[in-house]
Amino acid sequence: MKKTTVLIALSLLWIAAGCHANEIQADTWSEKNFITLPPDAMFLLMDLDKAKPLFKKDLSNAVCEEGGWDYDKGVLTATGKGDIWSEDEYGDFLLALEFRCVSDTNSGVFLRCNDLDDWINTAIEVQILQDNEGVKNTRHRCGGIFDCVTPRTPELKELGEWNEFVILAKGSHIYVLLNGTQVTGMDLDKWTEAGKNPDGSRNKFKNAYKDMSRVGRVGLQYHGQDISFRNMRILVLD
Repeated sequence: MKKTTVLIALSLLWIAAGCHANEIQADTWSEKNFITLPPDAMFLLMDLDKAKPLFKKDLSNAVCEEGGWDYDKGVLTATGKGDIWSEDEYGDFLLALEFRCVSDTNSGVFLRCNDLDDWINTAIEVQILQDNEGVKNTRHRCGGIFDCVTPRTPELKELGEWNEFVILAKGSHIYVLLNGTQVTGMDLDKWTEAGKNPDGSRNKFKNAYKDMSRVGRVGLQYHGQDISFRNMRILVLD
């Protein structure tokens, strides 16, 4: 999509200029260890036009409860019966999607899950949250890695409008762009202990993130509140 490419290009120019004066740096560790998209990522991002739909229109390549999600006119909407997962597994990839929230939406995008029965401990979650000012733990803000990394200040659009994620998973590195601006850059290999972040704070996971599978399913979370997605596409990287 041309709009996506333009937003990404502007984002990289913003990063290169070092223009982060308005960011809230409530989590010193996450900010000091922020990993900026490498220069060659621009070429990967420009290849988004080659990405394939994450789900078929009839959801025949999805794993979910029957009737749990409705896919109509290009919009995928949760209807109250759990999460939805890709049938295929992915290693290194570029994932782009748009999401729309209500005021209390709490959702997420799961990466590389290799055990659906224990998804909470075997998937990496990129957080979706509408009310970022109301959350006490900054590592639960939209665009961060849930319970592990605080994103740079998430700039969500007005309630009811569509926001866009572009997520790059490459080896141990996870990068997240929200509405064209990079908000997260992390190295999984720094998470060496189960239940603990590199700065010594606790997280809720039974596995150290350095030991997480580098191949697995992509999932979208239903957490009890309205959430919709569209333009979900994925590009497998060599």
